[in-house]
Amino acid sequence: MGNEPATAALPRQSTEPEAVSGSLTLLVIEDDPAGSLAIPEMLDASGERVRVRTARNLTEAERLLTDDVHCILLDLALSDGAAARGGEGDELAILRRVLRLAPRHAVLALTAEDDAERAAEAVRVGAQDFLFRGELDGRLLSRAIRYAVERKRADLAQRQLTESRLRAQENARLERGLLPTPLLDGSELRFAARYRPGRSRALLGGDFYDTVRTADGTVHAMIGDVCGHGPDEAALGVELRIAWRALTFAGLCGDELLGTLQRVLEHERSSEEIFATLCTVDIAPDGRRAGVCLAGHPAPLVAGGGRGPRLLPDEDCGGPALGVLPNARWPRMQVELGGTWNLMMYTDGLIEGRIGQGDRRLGQDGMLGVVAQRMAAGLRGEELLDAVLAEVRDLNGDELTDDVAVLLLDRG
Repeated sequence: MGNEPATAALPRQSTEPEAVSGSLTLLVIEDDPAGSLAIPEMLDASGERVRVRTARNLTEAERLLTDDVHCILLDLALSDGAAARGGEGDELAILRRVLRLAPRHAVLALTAEDDAERAAEAVRVGAQDFLFRGELDGRLLSRAIRYAVERKRADLAQRQLTESRLRAQENARLERGLLPTPLLDGSELRFAARYRPGRSRALLGGDFYDTVRTADGTVHAMIGDVCGHGPDEAALGVELRIAWRALTFAGLCGDELLGTLQRVLEHERSSEEIFATLCTVDIAPDGRRAGVCLAGHPAPLVAGGGRGPRLLPDEDCGGPALGVLPNARWPRMQVELGGTWNLMMYTDGLIEGRIGQGDRRLGQDGMLGVVAQRMAAGLRGEELLDAVLAEVRDLNGDELTDDVAVLLLDRG
């Protein structure tokens, strides 16, 4: 019959049964004192003998249930005694206990020919299949074992796929909820933004942006970039954005605001090597002037007053990135915007794409050229951003690998 002794010293099981690459191992759980349950000798699909172990109770079964066991054959005749001892009052109590003990193993239920209803109920509870005692010939049992093992693997794979899909949906909802909602009620300025994380299948990257209007009518905008592309950097970017919004509504701006954000970053970052660049703009209530501060970030682009797109000079408003130098200062530059203008803020992912197959980068001059061409064609707002991003991707020859955030404010 090929049964292995129940007293064999075997290692503890792992969380998942071994892949079916060699001969199968069957664990039989039955306590027939007369020994009438005869397990025939079986061959698997490759012609190797199926190994059989026998346990007389669940204590022995737990010890014998190692990671090389592929299938369990459970005699439901155990259930009456086990349920009585456990006080569960359930004729399938022993099956439920086995399923809890071996959630990743295939289980075959064995019962009498006149007990078909309980056999079917065993499958509904979680067994992969059932057999009648009178059917225990080697060919049928071998086929049933292989079917049960493959069905269990398919069930586990489907469950993992469903769980992964649900986690992905939850993550997407969470990340989407963390993207900012501009607060510009009462402002005459028009707002547009585009955001593309560099991480595959992510909704958030290390770039961040926000725009709010305070009670005095000033419109505040910012855009930033945490070094790195992983989920930790994305989380830090969200923290900095939320902190910026709270500090802005509290009345801070310029050097005082950036200094406070630097302290937030220093407390929240996972490593002292982590830093963030930032550009802040505060636009006066009349919409004709703005204050600009740069913390290691590319200067914004402005167009208006009869002139094409140009970069704001950064020597008068530039300071170090946040988290680089203690007690740093960030000067604020006053800019005259005029009556009609466009202001575009962006992260370096937009200008670091390649041009063609070589190592040449687009750079700020290349970006200026792309924006100027699109604006000359009459594009504004959302259409302008979509066209600029599309051309930058085309010039790169593929999707951009870095996070990209672009924010556009205009006064028409």
